[in-house]
Amino acid sequence: MKSIVFALSLLAAGTATTTAIAAEPVLAGYDRFAVSAAHRPSLMQGSLWYPVGTKTYVGFIGKGPVFKATKAMVGAGVKEGRYPLILLSHGSGGNMDAISWLSSELANRGMIVAGVNHPGSTSGDSSPRRSVKLQLRANDISAVLDHLLADPYFAQFIDPDRIFTAGFSLGGATALNLGGITFDQAAYANYCKKFGDEAQDCIFLAKGGVEFDHLPDEFSADNADSRISGIIAIDPGFTYAISDQSVQKTNLPVHLISLGKENIWKAADVGSKGSNLVARLQNVTHATLAPAHHFTFLAECTEKGALILKEEADDPICDDPDETDRAGIHAEIVGSIASFVDTMK
Repeated sequence: MKSIVFALSLLAAGTATTTAIAAEPVLAGYDRFAVSAAHRPSLMQGSLWYPVGTKTYVGFIGKGPVFKATKAMVGAGVKEGRYPLILLSHGSGGNMDAISWLSSELANRGMIVAGVNHPGSTSGDSSPRRSVKLQLRANDISAVLDHLLADPYFAQFIDPDRIFTAGFSLGGATALNLGGITFDQAAYANYCKKFGDEAQDCIFLAKGGVEFDHLPDEFSADNADSRISGIIAIDPGFTYAISDQSVQKTNLPVHLISLGKENIWKAADVGSKGSNLVARLQNVTHATLAPAHHFTFLAECTEKGALILKEEADDPICDDPDETDRAGIHAEIVGSIASFVDTMK
């Protein structure tokens, strides 16, 4: 797995050229904030997407040479109301702005979406040894929630009874972790021994010197946040290592989204031929979207994106299975999440 290689140069985020507001369609609002947390030595970068009340100017978020940017109303006022909050965790080597396509569309569906760049597993800073310290990632998200609920402006728009944790890949594991699901060190070591080169996650971690028989305590810590109302996990990682005891104790509603019916990543296979997480959970809904594969979740690529990746000898993340409509799969992901959140009204 080479996500950390392309992350630095290909998932660069930022805001750029402004354009005339009058010519723009309805866009979500976007803002950034700094997050202070006791478990991190320095401030973390956080972001917020939300329904727009008063307009400002248009910026391009997540702009880079491989992935298309997402337009947003930067620093706009929030539309009056109380909205469900989605706490979104990016995958290994990703970042909060690189998945703006999802955050912006959920905001346009009447949600507030908060993200954070996880130190140690974000773009240009993704370390195998730090990525297995799942407790730190979960604590990042809890710190974001602390920050928002204490914010004198944004807190008034959050519905405290509808706070969801969501994530993709490693971020999906983080989302599950925040909902009370824990991971067993021995189970993960056995998984890596069993599947070897078939398991992309084990290959990536081994390259960083991770010893599967000596995983850090942060891998298996209980990081449940009692403020969470539901869990959304898209192709989540580490599902073979999920503790049976924690699954039995978790009664929060869980929505799992699987990408593709073939070439499924081992760690994210939640079906009967994989970790069987769907059958193990008490309160679960499951959607399988196809044709697609793991990387179909990533933003749509620019015209030069595939060529750049080929020149870098990187993973062909712009290539999808035959007949895949990446934009169409993205729309299905948004609709699937929105339907799940609507059930919590």
